[in-house]
Amino acid sequence: MTPHSVPVADWSIGRGAPLSLIAGPCVIESRDHSLRIADSIAAICRRLKIPYVFKASFDKANRTSIDSFRGPGLEDGLRILSAVRDRAGLPVLSDIHEPAQAAAAGEVLDILQIPAFLCRQTDLLVAAARTGKVVNIKKGQFMGPDQMKPAVDKIRETGNARVLLTERGTFFGYGRLVNDLTGIEVMQELAPVVFDATHSCQLPGGAGTQSGGLRRFVPLLARAAVAAGCDALFLEVHDNPDQARSDAATVWPLDRLESLLSVCLRVRAAVAEA
Repeated sequence: MTPHSVPVADWSIGRGAPLSLIAGPCVIESRDHSLRIADSIAAICRRLKIPYVFKASFDKANRTSIDSFRGPGLEDGLRILSAVRDRAGLPVLSDIHEPAQAAAAGEVLDILQIPAFLCRQTDLLVAAARTGKVVNIKKGQFMGPDQMKPAVDKIRETGNARVLLTERGTFFGYGRLVNDLTGIEVMQELAPVVFDATHSCQLPGGAGTQSGGLRRFVPLLARAAVAAGCDALFLEVHDNPDQARSDAATVWPLDRLESLLSVCLRVRAAVAEA
Protein backbone atom coordinates (compact mmCIF):
# COMPACT_ATOMS: atom_id res chain seq x y z
CA MET A 1 0.00 0.00 0.00
CA THR A 2 1.24 3.50 -0.92
CA PRO A 3 -0.17 6.98 -0.29
CA HIS A 4 -1.50 6.79 -3.84
CA SER A 5 -3.56 3.59 -3.47
CA VAL A 6 -5.92 2.42 -0.72
CA PRO A 7 -7.43 -1.09 -0.55
CA VAL A 8 -11.22 -1.29 -0.17
CA ALA A 9 -12.82 -4.74 -0.03
CA ASP A 10 -11.13 -6.71 -2.81
CA TRP A 11 -9.99 -3.79 -4.96
CA SER A 12 -8.15 -0.49 -4.56
CA ILE A 13 -8.96 3.17 -5.01
CA GLY A 14 -6.09 5.16 -6.42
CA ARG A 15 -3.31 5.22 -8.93
CA GLY A 16 -3.53 2.49 -11.56
CA ALA A 17 -6.94 1.29 -10.36
CA PRO A 18 -10.30 1.54 -12.15
CA LEU A 19 -12.60 4.48 -11.47
CA SER A 20 -14.64 3.63 -8.36
CA LEU A 21 -18.08 4.83 -7.30
CA ILE A 22 -19.29 5.83 -3.83
CA ALA A 23 -23.05 6.34 -4.04
CA GLY A 24 -26.36 6.07 -2.27
CA PRO A 25 -29.03 8.24 -0.66
CA CYS A 26 -27.90 11.24 1.36
CA VAL A 27 -29.52 9.88 4.51
CA ILE A 28 -30.86 6.46 5.50
CA GLU A 29 -34.61 6.75 5.00
CA SER A 30 -35.53 3.12 5.78
CA ARG A 31 -34.07 -0.37 5.65
CA ASP A 32 -36.06 -1.34 2.56
CA HIS A 33 -35.17 1.85 0.72
CA SER A 34 -31.47 1.43 1.45
CA LEU A 35 -31.45 -2.18 0.26
CA ARG A 36 -33.41 -1.32 -2.88
CA ILE A 37 -31.09 1.55 -3.82
CA ALA A 38 -27.99 -0.52 -3.05
CA ASP A 39 -29.19 -3.41 -5.22
CA SER A 40 -30.10 -1.09 -8.10
CA ILE A 41 -26.79 0.77 -8.12
CA ALA A 42 -24.84 -2.46 -7.69
CA ALA A 43 -26.53 -3.91 -10.78
CA ILE A 44 -25.54 -0.84 -12.81
CA CYS A 45 -21.95 -1.04 -11.57
CA ARG A 46 -21.73 -4.75 -12.43
CA ARG A 47 -22.80 -3.97 -15.98
CA LEU A 48 -20.24 -1.19 -16.26
CA LYS A 49 -17.53 -3.01 -14.29
CA ILE A 50 -17.21 -0.19 -11.75
CA PRO A 51 -16.15 -1.05 -8.17
CA TYR A 52 -18.90 0.23 -5.86
CA VAL A 53 -19.22 1.40 -2.23
CA PHE A 54 -22.70 2.03 -0.81
CA LYS A 55 -23.05 5.37 1.01
CA ALA A 56 -25.79 6.62 3.32
CA SER A 57 -25.66 8.70 6.51
CA PHE A 58 -27.13 7.35 9.74
CA ASP A 59 -27.24 10.89 11.13
CA LYS A 60 -27.17 14.20 9.28
CA ALA A 61 -25.95 16.28 12.19
CA ASN A 62 -25.34 19.44 10.13
CA ARG A 63 -28.82 20.03 8.72
CA THR A 64 -29.75 23.67 8.18
CA SER A 65 -32.89 23.50 10.34
CA ILE A 66 -33.40 21.81 13.70
CA ASP A 67 -36.66 20.44 12.28
CA SER A 68 -34.99 18.66 9.34
CA PHE A 69 -34.93 14.86 9.18
CA ARG A 70 -31.58 13.56 10.45
CA GLY A 71 -31.86 9.81 9.94
CA PRO A 72 -32.34 6.79 12.19
CA GLY A 73 -29.34 7.46 14.43
CA LEU A 74 -26.25 5.42 15.23
CA GLU A 75 -27.62 2.08 16.43
CA ASP A 76 -30.50 1.65 13.98
CA GLY A 77 -28.46 3.14 11.16
CA LEU A 78 -25.57 0.75 11.65
CA ARG A 79 -28.00 -2.18 11.71
CA ILE A 80 -29.34 -1.07 8.33
CA LEU A 81 -25.86 -0.57 6.90
CA SER A 82 -24.87 -4.00 8.19
CA ALA A 83 -27.86 -5.48 6.36
CA VAL A 84 -26.77 -3.74 3.15
CA ARG A 85 -23.24 -5.05 3.61
CA ASP A 86 -24.40 -8.63 4.24
CA ARG A 87 -27.31 -8.92 1.81
CA ALA A 88 -25.92 -6.91 -1.10
CA GLY A 89 -22.31 -7.94 -0.53
CA LEU A 90 -21.12 -4.34 -0.72
CA PRO A 91 -18.62 -2.29 1.27
CA VAL A 92 -20.42 0.52 3.11
CA LEU A 93 -19.59 4.10 4.08
CA SER A 94 -21.19 6.55 6.50
CA ASP A 95 -20.26 9.75 8.34
CA ILE A 96 -19.29 10.04 11.97
CA HIS A 97 -19.61 13.33 13.83
CA GLU A 98 -18.25 12.56 17.30
CA PRO A 99 -15.22 10.54 18.47
CA ALA A 100 -17.54 8.37 20.58
CA GLN A 101 -19.22 7.07 17.41
CA ALA A 102 -16.01 5.74 15.85
CA ALA A 103 -15.63 2.38 17.59
CA ALA A 104 -19.20 1.22 16.92
CA ALA A 105 -19.07 2.51 13.34
CA GLY A 106 -15.77 0.73 12.78
CA GLU A 107 -17.41 -2.59 13.63
CA VAL A 108 -19.71 -2.22 10.59
CA LEU A 109 -18.34 0.28 8.11
CA ASP A 110 -15.60 -0.30 5.56
CA ILE A 111 -15.03 3.45 5.23
CA LEU A 112 -15.58 6.04 7.95
CA GLN A 113 -16.25 9.48 6.52
CA ILE A 114 -15.28 12.76 8.16
CA PRO A 115 -17.73 15.54 7.19
CA ALA A 116 -16.23 18.59 5.49
CA PHE A 117 -17.07 20.97 8.32
CA LEU A 118 -15.21 18.68 10.75
CA CYS A 119 -12.07 17.95 8.71
CA ARG A 120 -9.81 19.75 11.22
CA GLN A 121 -11.20 18.07 14.34
CA THR A 122 -8.21 16.19 15.71
CA ASP A 123 -10.03 13.94 18.18
CA LEU A 124 -12.53 12.87 15.53
CA LEU A 125 -9.82 12.12 12.95
CA VAL A 126 -7.73 10.14 15.43
CA ALA A 127 -10.72 8.14 16.68
CA ALA A 128 -11.67 7.23 13.11
CA ALA A 129 -8.09 6.28 12.26
CA ARG A 130 -7.75 4.02 15.31
CA THR A 131 -10.52 1.76 14.00
CA GLY A 132 -8.07 0.63 11.31
CA LYS A 133 -10.71 1.19 8.65
CA VAL A 134 -10.39 3.43 5.60
CA VAL A 135 -11.00 7.08 6.52
CA ASN A 136 -12.45 9.41 3.88
CA ILE A 137 -11.85 13.06 4.80
CA LYS A 138 -14.03 15.51 2.95
CA LYS A 139 -12.10 18.70 2.23
CA GLY A 140 -13.59 21.59 4.14
CA GLN A 141 -15.40 24.20 2.08
CA PHE A 142 -13.07 26.69 3.77
CA MET A 143 -9.83 24.80 3.01
CA GLY A 144 -7.37 24.90 0.14
CA PRO A 145 -6.30 21.52 -1.28
CA ASP A 146 -2.73 21.90 -0.02
CA GLN A 147 -4.07 22.64 3.48
CA MET A 148 -5.37 19.06 3.81
CA LYS A 149 -1.92 17.64 4.59
CA PRO A 150 -2.21 18.08 8.38
CA ALA A 151 -5.53 16.19 8.35
CA VAL A 152 -3.96 13.32 6.42
CA ASP A 153 -0.99 13.33 8.81
CA LYS A 154 -3.32 12.99 11.80
CA ILE A 155 -4.63 9.73 10.31
CA ARG A 156 -1.25 8.32 9.34
CA GLU A 157 0.42 9.17 12.65
CA THR A 158 -1.87 6.60 14.32
CA GLY A 159 -0.34 3.92 12.09
CA ASN A 160 -3.33 3.83 9.73
CA ALA A 161 -2.29 4.67 6.17
CA ARG A 162 -5.74 4.02 4.68
CA VAL A 163 -6.95 7.54 3.91
CA LEU A 164 -8.91 9.14 1.07
CA LEU A 165 -9.59 12.82 0.38
CA THR A 166 -12.81 14.12 -1.15
CA GLU A 167 -13.22 17.36 -3.09
CA ARG A 168 -16.72 18.79 -2.61
CA GLY A 169 -16.41 22.46 -3.48
CA THR A 170 -15.06 25.61 -1.86
CA PHE A 171 -17.04 28.59 -0.60
CA PHE A 172 -17.26 31.43 -3.11
CA GLY A 173 -18.88 34.28 -1.24
CA TYR A 174 -22.19 33.56 0.49
CA GLY A 175 -24.20 30.49 -0.46
CA ARG A 176 -22.15 29.35 -3.44
CA LEU A 177 -19.54 26.64 -4.04
CA VAL A 178 -16.94 26.40 -6.80
CA ASN A 179 -14.47 23.64 -7.68
CA ASP A 180 -10.77 24.10 -8.34
CA LEU A 181 -10.01 21.02 -10.41
CA THR A 182 -6.26 21.58 -10.10
CA GLY A 183 -6.85 20.65 -6.45
CA ILE A 184 -7.42 17.04 -7.50
CA GLU A 185 -3.81 16.71 -8.63
CA VAL A 186 -2.56 18.66 -5.61
CA MET A 187 -4.37 16.37 -3.16
CA GLN A 188 -3.30 13.23 -5.04
CA GLU A 189 0.19 13.96 -3.74
CA LEU A 190 -1.29 13.21 -0.31
CA ALA A 191 -3.86 10.45 -0.94
CA PRO A 192 -6.28 9.11 -3.55
CA VAL A 193 -8.95 11.70 -4.38
CA VAL A 194 -12.71 11.25 -4.60
CA PHE A 195 -14.82 13.87 -6.36
CA ASP A 196 -18.22 14.63 -4.86
CA ALA A 197 -20.25 15.84 -7.82
CA THR A 198 -23.59 16.25 -6.04
CA HIS A 199 -22.50 18.24 -2.97
CA SER A 200 -20.40 20.42 -5.26
CA CYS A 201 -23.68 21.64 -6.76
CA GLN A 202 -25.18 22.71 -3.43
CA LEU A 203 -26.24 26.22 -2.56
CA PRO A 204 -25.69 25.98 1.21
CA GLY A 205 -28.74 27.31 3.05
CA GLY A 206 -30.03 28.49 -0.32
CA ALA A 207 -33.61 27.45 0.32
CA GLY A 208 -33.93 29.16 3.67
CA THR A 209 -34.51 26.26 6.04
CA GLN A 210 -32.57 23.85 3.83
CA SER A 211 -29.82 23.80 1.23
CA GLY A 212 -30.67 24.47 -2.37
CA GLY A 213 -28.73 23.33 -5.38
CA LEU A 214 -28.22 23.15 -9.12
CA ARG A 215 -28.57 19.47 -10.05
CA ARG A 216 -28.19 20.16 -13.76
CA PHE A 217 -24.46 20.79 -13.27
CA VAL A 218 -23.74 17.36 -11.75
CA PRO A 219 -22.83 15.75 -15.12
CA LEU A 220 -20.63 18.69 -16.14
CA LEU A 221 -18.66 18.57 -12.91
CA ALA A 222 -18.44 14.77 -12.89
CA ARG A 223 -17.07 14.71 -16.44
CA ALA A 224 -14.60 17.49 -15.67
CA ALA A 225 -13.34 15.75 -12.52
CA VAL A 226 -12.87 12.46 -14.33
CA ALA A 227 -10.98 14.27 -17.09
CA ALA A 228 -8.83 15.86 -14.36
CA GLY A 229 -7.93 12.40 -13.07
CA CYS A 230 -10.00 11.79 -9.92
CA ASP A 231 -9.77 8.26 -8.52
CA ALA A 232 -13.44 7.84 -7.60
CA LEU A 233 -16.78 9.59 -7.98
CA PHE A 234 -19.13 10.33 -5.08
CA LEU A 235 -22.79 10.74 -6.02
CA GLU A 236 -25.83 10.94 -3.81
CA VAL A 237 -28.54 9.02 -5.65
CA HIS A 238 -32.28 8.69 -5.09
CA ASP A 239 -35.11 6.94 -6.90
CA ASN A 240 -37.43 9.92 -6.31
CA PRO A 241 -35.23 13.00 -5.89
CA ASP A 242 -38.03 15.48 -5.21
CA GLN A 243 -39.12 13.34 -2.24
CA ALA A 244 -35.62 12.76 -0.86
CA ARG A 245 -35.48 13.57 2.84
CA SER A 246 -32.10 15.32 2.54
CA ASP A 247 -30.41 17.24 -0.30
CA ALA A 248 -33.42 16.90 -2.58
CA ALA A 249 -32.10 19.71 -4.79
CA THR A 250 -28.88 17.90 -5.72
CA VAL A 251 -29.32 14.12 -5.39
CA TRP A 252 -28.94 12.43 -8.77
CA PRO A 253 -31.90 10.44 -10.19
CA LEU A 254 -31.36 6.69 -10.07
CA ASP A 255 -32.85 6.25 -13.54
CA ARG A 256 -30.18 8.57 -15.00
CA LEU A 257 -27.20 7.09 -13.18
CA GLU A 258 -26.13 4.50 -15.74
CA SER A 259 -26.00 7.00 -18.59
CA LEU A 260 -23.95 9.45 -16.49
CA LEU A 261 -21.47 6.78 -15.46
CA SER A 262 -21.17 5.50 -19.03
CA VAL A 263 -20.19 8.97 -20.23
CA CYS A 264 -17.67 9.33 -17.40
CA LEU A 265 -16.05 6.03 -18.33
CA ARG A 266 -15.72 7.20 -21.93
CA VAL A 267 -14.07 10.41 -20.72
CA ARG A 268 -11.65 8.41 -18.59
CA ALA A 269 -10.78 6.14 -21.49
CA ALA A 270 -10.23 9.12 -23.81
CA VAL A 271 -7.91 10.80 -21.31
CA ALA A 272 -5.94 7.55 -20.88
CA GLU A 273 -5.44 7.35 -24.64
CA ALA A 274 -4.43 10.99 -25.05
